[in-house]
Amino acid sequence: MSKGKILIVEDERKIARLIQLELEHEGYETGTAYTGLEGYSLFKQENWDLLLLDVMLPELSGLEVLRRIRTANDQTPVILLTARDALPDKVSGLDLGANDYITKPFRIEELLARIRVWLRQSVLQEEPADSSLSIGDLTINQKTREVVRASQSIELTPTEYDLLLYLVQHQNQVLTFDQLLSNVWGFDYYGDSNVVYVYIRYLRKKIDAPFSKPYIHTIRGVGYMLKE
Repeated sequence: MSKGKILIVEDERKIARLIQLELEHEGYETGTAYTGLEGYSLFKQENWDLLLLDVMLPELSGLEVLRRIRTANDQTPVILLTARDALPDKVSGLDLGANDYITKPFRIEELLARIRVWLRQSVLQEEPADSSLSIGDLTINQKTREVVRASQSIELTPTEYDLLLYLVQHQNQVLTFDQLLSNVWGFDYYGDSNVVYVYIRYLRKKIDAPFSKPYIHTIRGVGYMLKE
C-alpha cells in the first residue's frame, strides 16, 4: 500500500532520480518533472499528497509554480529545494506559502523525515469533525484538540498535544527516540533525545501523575510506549 503520492520537480536529473528511487524504496508513489512548466502541468493533472519543488527551474521558476498553486487555493504541502546561500529564495518561498525548505546538498534521511512530518500534518487536517482517539479513560478530540481523562479536561501546550497524539495513534507500540523526534519535532531536532525526555516528563505530570494508572511506559534504552 502506498504511503502517499509525491511529485518531484527538479531539473538536475541525477538528483531527481536519486530522490525518486529513495522515495519508492520507502513505499511512496512518485512523479517527476524537470522544468517548472512541466511540473506545474503535471501537478494540475493529478492529485498529489506532497510536492518537492526546486527553486531554480527552467521555463518557470519554482517560486512562480508555488505562487500559482497557492493562488488557486491549493494547500498541498510543498517542500522547497534551495541552494545553500539562497536566503532570499527561502524567505520568498515561505511568504508565498511553502511549508518547508531543505538546503542542497542534503541527506536523504533529513528529506524523508520532513516528508513524514508534513504528510502526517496534512492527514490530521483532513480528519472529520467527530474524529476522536482514546485509550482507557483518556480521549483526544482531534478537531478541537481537547484532551480529557476521567472526565477531567487537561490543558496541553501545542508540542505536548502533538506528542500525546502521536503516542495515542501508535498505542501499544514501542516508539524510539528517533521516531518521536522525526514525527513530532521534525529533523531539526534529530539526535537530540533530551527534548523527548523533557516533554515526556511534562506529559506524565499532566496525564499520569494525577491518576492511579500510568499510560506512558519507559522502554529502557529504546524509547516509550503508551499502553493501559
